[in-house]
Amino acid sequence: MKNNDWKDRLNIVYSTNPDFKYDNGEEEEVETLDKKQQKLRVSIEKKGRGGKTVTVITGFIGSEDNLKDLGKLLKTKCGVGGSVKDGEILIQGEFRQRIIDLLKAEGYTQTK
Repeated sequence: MKNNDWKDRLNIVYSTNPDFKYDNGEEEEVETLDKKQQKLRVSIEKKGRGGKTVTVITGFIGSEDNLKDLGKLLKTKCGVGGSVKDGEILIQGEFRQRIIDLLKAEGYTQTK
């Protein structure tokens, strides 16, 4: 049975909407697809980054933790810094071909 604790709904007073569902702010975790089903895109961007070149990996479908793990793996294998935000992995520098090779070695088959 669902936990119906009143402390979770402290700021909601009353709703006249018969279809109202209280949102407690928890998002459902997205299930991570298999490596062979992931369609990752590797591109290089310079625009809006102060003239610095950045390799961007997009298209990952899965949990935030798995995305961070993949980002950490790519950063350590390339020996550079970077970040993971908004569903993208940003790697500092121009490492497009090296990242594609690393992703294929890890089992990601559909990379562009």
